Amino acid sequence: MRNFVFFKHISCLCVFIFIASALFAQDSIPDPIVPDTTVIDTIVIRKTQDKIKHIPRGVNLTNPVISFKKTKPLKDRYNRFRVPSFWTKENILGLNVSEVAFVNWNAGGDNAISGLGFFKFVRNYKFRYFQWDNNLEMRYGLNAQEGRKLRKTEDVIRFSSNLGYRRDTISNWYYSVQLNFNTQFSDGYKYPDRETPISRFMAPGYLFFGAGTSYITQDQSFNLYLSPLTQKSTFVLDQRLADIGAFGVEKAVLDADGNVITAGENHLLEIGFLITNNWNWNIAEDIDLQSRLSLYTDYLSSFGNIDVDWELNLKLRVNKYILTTLGTQVIYDDNILFGEVRDENGNVTDPGEPRIQFKQVLGVGIAYDF
Repeated sequence: MRNFVFFKHISCLCVFIFIASALFAQDSIPDPIVPDTTVIDTIVIRKTQDKIKHIPRGVNLTNPVISFKKTKPLKDRYNRFRVPSFWTKENILGLNVSEVAFVNWNAGGDNAISGLGFFKFVRNYKFRYFQWDNNLEMRYGLNAQEGRKLRKTEDVIRFSSNLGYRRDTISNWYYSVQLNFNTQFSDGYKYPDRETPISRFMAPGYLFFGAGTSYITQDQSFNLYLSPLTQKSTFVLDQRLADIGAFGVEKAVLDADGNVITAGENHLLEIGFLITNNWNWNIAEDIDLQSRLSLYTDYLSSFGNIDVDWELNLKLRVNKYILTTLGTQVIYDDNILFGEVRDENGNVTDPGEPRIQFKQVLGVGIAYDF
């Protein structure tokens, strides 16, 4: 009886397990998954399974031999690092030559050759509040013409120095002290007279020294100097020229026979107002216009009478060494007189009058910067 009851319970338990398995068990074959892509009837078949390598353009893998046959030398030398300098410099050395020759020329003419040598030396210093500009120019020219001796065509020695101080690094206005000096190399004549020079070295020589204010642009292409107090010294160190009162100095005192009682002065001192302007304009590539202007009037003797010295040069650079220059210069000085009249005894009856002086120069030649 007990065995029958036990098997009855076991049978009930097996039936319960089977019913539970049928209700909660999962089918072993899952439902099909619908892909979320679009089917395209194009099949890509790769010929090889090797990994593709990217070879940069220009790489030559067929020549493993190292060769220096295609190596080119450096055109420019390697510039080593240098400590920055506050100095800027300019050195120009040049020679202009012009020549004309005739052979059986029906219209006539004389063979001639002219040469003009020039040198420019510039040293400028600029650091924060201080600026110091120095400029030295020298020019000398000669002309040789068939049938006559050498004649001078150009003779200039000019030096200028300007020291400026400004309160801040933004302003272009400076408190300035300026010195200008100019004279010539050799004797000058009123051709064809070669016996009596009308000018010599330091006869005249001009020295300007004064203080004022300057307006200087950052690129230094424009420089305007205004000085309400400038000393002008005119030197005539040739005594013969000093005795006749050349270039405004006090002339000698003569007796009735023309003998010198008191020698002429070799120095004339003036105090006045000075304006100078230097302007450089780059018109186009390799074309520059340079202007230098000086205006001076004396307080003591002739205030309002202005001495003018204006030089204008147009420079056209063909290449690194060939330079063409077209220049003009206008000078008016009340102390330089023209048209002196003397009587039969040599006495001056009319000292003459000041006139406008004009000079024009055209030169093509070699210019070397170093």
